[in-house]
Amino acid sequence: MSNYAWFGLAALLEIAGCFAFWMWLRLGKSIAWLAPGLACLMLFAIVLTRVEAQFAGRAYAAYGGIYIVTSLLWLAVVERTRPELSDLCGAALCLAGATVILFGWPLRSP
Repeated sequence: MSNYAWFGLAALLEIAGCFAFWMWLRLGKSIAWLAPGLACLMLFAIVLTRVEAQFAGRAYAAYGGIYIVTSLLWLAVVERTRPELSDLCGAALCLAGATVILFGWPLRSP
């Protein structure tokens, strides 16, 4: 699987896990929401380790861009709220940054 696919799956799992807590604490849903939420968060941590990166910090930094894009997709699909143009522009910038971080070249000081 490509790094973007692993990042996308990790983001989906993290958002679903956190959304379960949101449902319980913010929307007053049953505490039973925590079981699938915790399972999603555990799977998220495992999936994120599948990314091909030399350093964990670099993988996490690049993941941030994918997380933002996936969060906006979640907003549209699950919460049925249309992202604003500024959301989409910001997500594009973050995705570009994630690509540079993950696949960029090392810059050396002169």
